[in-house]
Amino acid sequence: MDKQGLITLEYVKTIVRERPRDAHKGTCGRVLVVAGSLGMAGAAVLSSEAALKSGAGLVKAAVPDEIIPILQIAVPQATCCGISDDEFLRSLEVNDAIAVGPGIGVGEKQYLLIKKLLESYEGPVIIDADGINDLCRYDKDFELLKNRKIPAVLTPHPGEGNRILEALGESDIASMGRIHAAELISRKTGTVVLLKGADTVVTWEFGGTYTNTTGNPGMATGGSGDVLTGVIAAIAASGEDPFDAAKAGAFIHGMAGDIAAEHKGQWGMTSADIKDSLPDAFKEIVGK
Repeated sequence: MDKQGLITLEYVKTIVRERPRDAHKGTCGRVLVVAGSLGMAGAAVLSSEAALKSGAGLVKAAVPDEIIPILQIAVPQATCCGISDDEFLRSLEVNDAIAVGPGIGVGEKQYLLIKKLLESYEGPVIIDADGINDLCRYDKDFELLKNRKIPAVLTPHPGEGNRILEALGESDIASMGRIHAAELISRKTGTVVLLKGADTVVTWEFGGTYTNTTGNPGMATGGSGDVLTGVIAAIAASGEDPFDAAKAGAFIHGMAGDIAAEHKGQWGMTSADIKDSLPDAFKEIVGK
């Protein structure tokens, strides 16, 4: 991976462009969000609403039955289905991108759901949080991710990144550095990797390595990653390839965080403030 660069506003403007005049909700991308659990409904709410605020035309949240009422009230623009209902698994191909992992918990049941999803769906899949943790526990060789025609996107924070490296039998991020760690994970799992943190790194074995230029310490708050997952899923659902979606998603998420910090201050801003600043970030990029 000898190609390296910065993710800048000018660069992202080549990825995220103005919608055509004849756009409608069916052409703006369908996103399926598989997220949440009892006590972690907020993860599903944040990811789903972030996808909507990032331009997805239609969002469906697949969540445990007991939190469906929460989702329907918190995100009325999204449709919902029970995660225990296999019906949504039989119609995966209607989705243009899938986000899986935020708040789902770690266990064999969750892993089997992820396994079925990855084996049944060939489109872009963004895997975050517990989705990563489940793979680290039950698929340590990451065979489910290798050789996909469209690479999955992994979005680990440093702790999750270290779990992936441990599962792969490698040393930790501190020992090898963030860029090398992200590149190694990408190469060994066959995925696009977005390693979160100050100077977020986005890399793909066949595309190079890029460092993000937006964001601030106020974004170190619970739920920020759930928002990022929704942003990337929406951009991928619009037709962009997963690598470009991850790069643009990192930049726009960071820009939304910078806008939130400008209005709220870094000390007290929340992930909801980041989510609610997404439309302003997209307006800055596309001009409308």
